[in-house]
Amino acid sequence: MPRLELLEWANRYGLVAGITTRPLSLGLWSDEPVGQVIGRWRAFRSAFGDRFPSLVLAHQVHGTDVHWHDPLPEGWLILDGSDGHATAERGVLLTVTVADCIPIYLAVPQKGAIALVHAGWRGAADGILEQCVELLKWRGLAKASDIVMHCGIGICGSCYEVGSEVAVRFGMSGTVQLDLRAMLARQARALGINDITISPWCSAEGRDRFYSHRASQGRDGRMVAYLGRPLG
Repeated sequence: MPRLELLEWANRYGLVAGITTRPLSLGLWSDEPVGQVIGRWRAFRSAFGDRFPSLVLAHQVHGTDVHWHDPLPEGWLILDGSDGHATAERGVLLTVTVADCIPIYLAVPQKGAIALVHAGWRGAADGILEQCVELLKWRGLAKASDIVMHCGIGICGSCYEVGSEVAVRFGMSGTVQLDLRAMLARQARALGINDITISPWCSAEGRDRFYSHRASQGRDGRMVAYLGRPLG
């Protein structure tokens, strides 16, 4: 199973976190035959063995909905219209699909709560990170300073030029090179999160290893970012 693991989180917090890489395309809502993609998802799930009886994914809409998951039955839970997931349950593997957008991993190590968010420019501008932090504070019984955050593999600012209609949403003007991860890190600090790390990898520059919607002009597949607290 080709993937990059977030080993620091495994070692520090006992969490399973990472992202799949080429050639494994896992975009369910793509032009590929559904049977082929589902077969890859089965292979993806089996790679984690019995540590995660439940797996959560969603049809993402670049919105701000983050869904809290209480105990789940074994199997797959597929939601519609959600761009983030959070839970305090062991054995639940949270997933989001990405191909330039930023996967945001969040954890409250002292309380056991975790969250995984898909953030493109719309979600970042509309406040999905704030929604997720508020959910972790409420359902995870946490303070913002208890939360740790990692901005995962996504497109870098040098590769992500946007027009004025996007720039204005972030308080800028004209055509700009938008560094989404830096923007999300600034938002996180403003919300009271201090422990923040950022992946050095760019999905567009590293297309030999990653998928990029922009660099492929919309033809690329999708990677899956994942986060969970394993059983046992």
